[in-house]
Amino acid sequence: MHRPSPLPLVDLPVRRLSRVDLVSCADLCEDRGWPRDEHRWGLLLSAGTGYGIDSPDGKGLAAACVMTSYGPRLAAVGMLLVAERHARRGIARRLMRHVLEEAGSTPLALYATPQGRRLYEELGFVQVGRTERLSGRFRAEAPASAVSTRPATADDLQSMVRLDLPVFGVDRTHIIARLPAFSDRLRVAEENGELIGYAGLWPSGTSHAVGPLIARDTATAKALVTALASTTDRPLRIDVDARHEELLGWLVERGLEPGSRTAVMTYGVADLPGDASRRFAPLTIATG
Repeated sequence: MHRPSPLPLVDLPVRRLSRVDLVSCADLCEDRGWPRDEHRWGLLLSAGTGYGIDSPDGKGLAAACVMTSYGPRLAAVGMLLVAERHARRGIARRLMRHVLEEAGSTPLALYATPQGRRLYEELGFVQVGRTERLSGRFRAEAPASAVSTRPATADDLQSMVRLDLPVFGVDRTHIIARLPAFSDRLRVAEENGELIGYAGLWPSGTSHAVGPLIARDTATAKALVTALASTTDRPLRIDVDARHEELLGWLVERGLEPGSRTAVMTYGVADLPGDASRRFAPLTIATG
């Protein structure tokens, strides 16, 4: 018989998570009304470091989050979740303080929901931007875009890394290398043999999520989204940097509806590195 822990929730130990904890992490998502997204958790727990607090009642995790490192210049924090039965008891703050200690001098970035923003502000995070989530059935437009796109191949990965580095601002080779296995579709845009953009399409619940979306300009971003949308019968979902107003308006015209917003926040750095003009959507808000 499991014996409840005598320690208060805020004093329970934090442990590293592994892929063995994948189902427990998905259960935690479901507990909070989120899609289980075991597919995404698989990526996060292999490419990043998961932290969790076991529930004192022995029923799975009380809380979890993931930190994805991009070297000494940046790490992204995501998927901070607390089981509903343990909510509002200080456990999220406990877990985040542990993450801050683990990060040390490395600057952090995260995407905060309205519910979580106050906690992050109290911990010292500042807002530097925002994203808007759109979802729905995509309606293709005619005529087709003049921008050339095609399915990515293994030979494209090195070019994708070179294109991505100045856009994301730090090296995320370990993420890009996982995209072919993680994505249902991975597409590149090119001009005169030069890569000018790339985007992935991956399963999330009953939808397909678009991300990352890296493109030279809005026309290229539109072409990549259109090409990916043509390969699926599922609804689309995409988290767009709110600075890209033209793309946001175009997506609404194409049938997607605005939904939730997140605040882009940083800790220890004034802004995200890289070129925001070419960074249209993250892989997932959990990875930055």
